[in-house]
Amino acid sequence: MGEWWKPDGEFAALHWLARARAELVPPSSSPQDVLVDVGCGGGILAGFVRGYLHVGVDITQSALVVAGARGVVPVRADAAALPLAAGVAHVVVAGEVFEHVADLEGSVAEVSRVLRPGGVVVLDTINATRRARFGLVTVGEWLPGGPPPRIHDPDLFVAPARLMALFAGHGVDLRVGGLRPSAIDYLRFVLGRRRTVRMLPTRSVAGVYRGVGRKQGL
Repeated sequence: MGEWWKPDGEFAALHWLARARAELVPPSSSPQDVLVDVGCGGGILAGFVRGYLHVGVDITQSALVVAGARGVVPVRADAAALPLAAGVAHVVVAGEVFEHVADLEGSVAEVSRVLRPGGVVVLDTINATRRARFGLVTVGEWLPGGPPPRIHDPDLFVAPARLMALFAGHGVDLRVGGLRPSAIDYLRFVLGRRRTVRMLPTRSVAGVYRGVGRKQGL
């Protein structure tokens, strides 16, 4: 399992974000309801979401092996070329994905394509601002619990307005809001007194932001 499932390990922040995005996932009405987890990594979201047929898509085979061991159905693919049928997903989750893709338009199109009418998309990503570049790359990649160094290319960060417009073009009404870590939780995490950090909603979308949208129809 390596570092993927250590809540206070190298990927600690991914656990914090997974918990926050799970809050936006609607409960399933049937075990046959499909949740497509784009950029699933080691399947961390499976620790916070139950009741779905959880399909995990990632480009990294080693991560998919870890996800598969946690009950996720692994699919190796690029976000811009999902090998899934149109309208198959009741929910699509794209957590910390869009700031890593070179083909943003293609990735949004694919996420929208596999989402059924009336289905829900849940995402979080990083805004294309100087604040985000400084806070999440220049400083953030060197802080305890932060992302691994050099994992981000700030040129791929995405402004909310652009992402909302792209989804709207595919019939998905996306609404966004900011996210920030609890300062108290993070201090306790650094001091070794807490293993997880709550991500709190905030009005500012200048750094990390999340979105939830519903596809037109039904």
